[in-house]
Amino acid sequence: MIVLGIILLIIGFVAGISILWTIGIILVAIGAVLWILGSMGRAVGGRKHYY
Repeated sequence: MIVLGIILLIIGFVAGISILWTIGIILVAIGAVLWILGSMGRAVGGRKHYY
């Protein structure tokens, strides 16, 4: 999810499409939260780890 968010950020920045920039920021933020919760040993969405 983080990688997809970064790709959308880059495409949105290069092409000047603000909606892709916004979606990219949201995906990076959600991915980071899931990654942090998973690394703390908390089960998120039925899974212990998110890679």
